[in-house]
Amino acid sequence: MNYQLYRTSYFVPRTSYLVLLTSYFILLTSSLLAQAPAAELVKKVKAKLDKVNDYVATGKMKTDVVFIKAPISNIKAYYKKPNKFQVKRDGGLSLLPKGGVSINISSLLLTDDYTAINAGNGTIDNLPVRIIKLLPLTETSEVVLTTLYIDEKALLIRKASTTTKDNGTYDMQLSFGKYADWGLPDKVIFSFNTKDYKLPKGVTLEYDDGSKKPELPKNKKGKVEITYSAYVINKGVSDEMIK
Repeated sequence: MNYQLYRTSYFVPRTSYLVLLTSYFILLTSSLLAQAPAAELVKKVKAKLDKVNDYVATGKMKTDVVFIKAPISNIKAYYKKPNKFQVKRDGGLSLLPKGGVSINISSLLLTDDYTAINAGNGTIDNLPVRIIKLLPLTETSEVVLTTLYIDEKALLIRKASTTTKDNGTYDMQLSFGKYADWGLPDKVIFSFNTKDYKLPKGVTLEYDDGSKKPELPKNKKGKVEITYSAYVINKGVSDEMIK
């Protein structure tokens, strides 16, 4: 009798432990299966962006680069699928770094020529995001690595970091509002290291000393901030408008 009691008291806790362990693995497996594969999530985001064939956006641009003298300007941004994009400001073109990066979010997903890899979870502006890394499959690609911080529920890219072969690393953080259904941001903050900054050909700058071109400062962050007030979407943009 005592032996039976002993066996019962021994096996009940062990059985409970196995039940708890099994439940834990079931919950863990369900959680992993609930997450869409990286490539599938990126395709969903791209499909949302692909609804936009063209747009004209109005807004204001603030340039915070130590060697450029530029006040806050009224701007117009022009986009035409697949990859034509330009920002024009009062008095001339915007001063954005040249090379395989654009301040236009659609430029990040121009092709399917990449491998998408899950890189965990995080938060941007207190919102949960999936972190996905895109590795180009083409050796000639200017882009080495792109990291996307995707709001999976809203299918929005909240942040992107792109590393290039010749033009350093660029970060782009986006805030969304009334144009979120189109995947278009109300605000874009584009930052880069000034030592990697390459000026667009034919652009004349007004420098702080008013004379010759200064040596670019090393290891300083530059920033371009654009706040959009309105978009006109899918109403037509001609090539002449994006010269």
